[in-house]
Order: sequence, then C-alpha cells, then structure tokens
Amino acid sequence: MALSLNGLPERVVEWNGALAQQTYLWQQGVWVAGQLPAAEGRLVLLAEQLGKQALSHSLQVLDEAGIEAELSAVHTVAGRELASLRLSAWSPALKTALQQVAIDWDLACVPALPEAGRPGLVLMDMDSTAIQIECIDEIAALAGVGEEVAAVTRAAMEGALPFSESLRRRVAALTGADAAIIEEVIGRMPLMPGLTELVAGLKAMGWKVAIASGGFVPFARHLQEQLGLDAVFANTLGIEHGRLTGEVLGAIVDADAKANILAELAHEHGIPLAQTVAIGDGANDLKMLARAGLGVALHAKPLVQEQAPVCLNRLSLEGVLGLLQAR
Repeated sequence: MALSLNGLPERVVEWNGALAQQTYLWQQGVWVAGQLPAAEGRLVLLAEQLGKQALSHSLQVLDEAGIEAELSAVHTVAGRELASLRLSAWSPALKTALQQVAIDWDLACVPALPEAGRPGLVLMDMDSTAIQIECIDEIAALAGVGEEVAAVTRAAMEGALPFSESLRRRVAALTGADAAIIEEVIGRMPLMPGLTELVAGLKAMGWKVAIASGGFVPFARHLQEQLGLDAVFANTLGIEHGRLTGEVLGAIVDADAKANILAELAHEHGIPLAQTVAIGDGANDLKMLARAGLGVALHAKPLVQEQAPVCLNRLSLEGVLGLLQAR
C-alpha cells in the first residue's frame, strides 16, 4: 500500500495510526512499506508541533540529492514531537541544504546517532547552556562593572578573543568585589528550559551527565547538588578576606580542557566516544562539540552555528533528549 503526504494527518505525530507502526520508504512521491538495506545517515526533525510541511520540504531536498529515505519512527519525547528517518547517504552539503529549508522546526542530519539503549555520556557547558545567564556578567553587574565585563564576554563567545585572556580580563575587573555576590547570583540562577527533563531522561537511560564550564566552581557545584550530576569542572575564583582578588586560581577550563574532559570522562566510565554528546553555545565549546559522538549547539553564537554538527534554535535542552531517543 502506498500513502501520499496529502492523505496523511497534518501533524506528523498522528501518523502512527495511519502507518500502522511499520517502516516506510519514500519512493516517487509516496510512502511505501519497506526498509533501507543499509543507512549512511540519520535525519531527525523536531518541533513543539511537527507538521507535515517539515517532511515535505525535507523530502524535496532529499529527492533533489538522489537520497532514499526510510521513515523509521515518529515519537513524542519530553512534550516535543519528532520524526526520525534513515538515509541512504549523508554529506555536510546535505545538512546545509536541509537547514536552509527549515522554517519552524529544528533538525539533525548526521552520519549516526548515539544509541539510547547503551551506556553514554552527556557533557554540557554551563553558562547560557545549562543555565540562562552568564554568571560572570551577573557578578559584574552587581559589582558595578557590568557593561565592561559583558562586552568582553560577548567577544569571547563569538571567538574574537582567546577564552583564557578574556576570562582573566573579566575577573581582573572584579577585584575587590564582595564575595557574597556569588551566593546572591546562585540564589536567582535560572535553569535553561528542558534541563531538568534532559537530566531525568538521561538518568533513566543510565547515562552519565556532567558539566565542563568556563564559569566558576560555586555555580557548577550548586547545579551538581540540585540535579545530581555525576561531575562538574569549572574555574576557581581567588577570594581573600571575603573579597574577590581578581585572579583565577589554577588551570583555566578552556576549549582544549573541555575536549580533554570529554575524552577522559568517557575513558573513565568505559564509554566509546561515539556514545558521547557535547552541548554548548560559544566558541569555547567548539572543540568539545567536534570531539563528541554528537555535538549540539544550543541557541548558539553565529560562529558556532556555522561549525557545529547540530544546532537547536527553536527547542531547548529537551530537544537533545529527543535526538537520543529518536532511534
């Protein structure tokens, strides 16, 4: 039996009944029951409400590229709707073409996805990724040097300044600030939407969850205690007599450090890199995203959008859980 797009419900999540829980191949403009003999890529489309326009636009791109597609799953994960397709081929150019036709949905077009049923690791950035703020900017605002520090933060996240240099400059601007500001910022630190759903979902899957942050230890440890994270890595602020010294103590968690932390944690827990996910938003995260089995840029800066394997711009962290459960 062949099914045309016109004959299917407008919302993709409602296709399960029409497709009778089978896998379907896209052939000559219709869905035909069947499977690809082998797949060289994966395409996942995600949205709060995924309409068939997302499939229509994406399938047109695949047709033009001569790529066969198998619709292997339609799911709702963490309240978000997704469709998962196996592809006969994959290329960076295909990913770019699919991104260009995306209107109100997110997508991942990758050679492969980690497997939810096997042990895995998610390592995420903290500021503007696990939480909605840049902690150093909040400290600086309370210390009266907010504009000066925020400008340096933007330059660092966009890749215009080396991260270590930018961090030392920003921390130096805080010299003499009351260390009690740290607890004040912690008390009003907003979590990124989808964070609790992501962590709960990962724990249910038996995965490890950690943070590698260019921010600071007190904030990362607060999240670790709040969410039960397996590990956190961040920078240490110098404090003497209740005041910030304007120094960062010890080695800085920069781009190289984040990538190394990913590899070291994976090795420690016996997890292959193909089963790792890295999530971040700034230039300091790019090496970590590139090293992971799946690198996800979340609401990222333009430079990161250009280079990251996957970009989530409309959904938030719950979209990562969707990607992992798309198989």
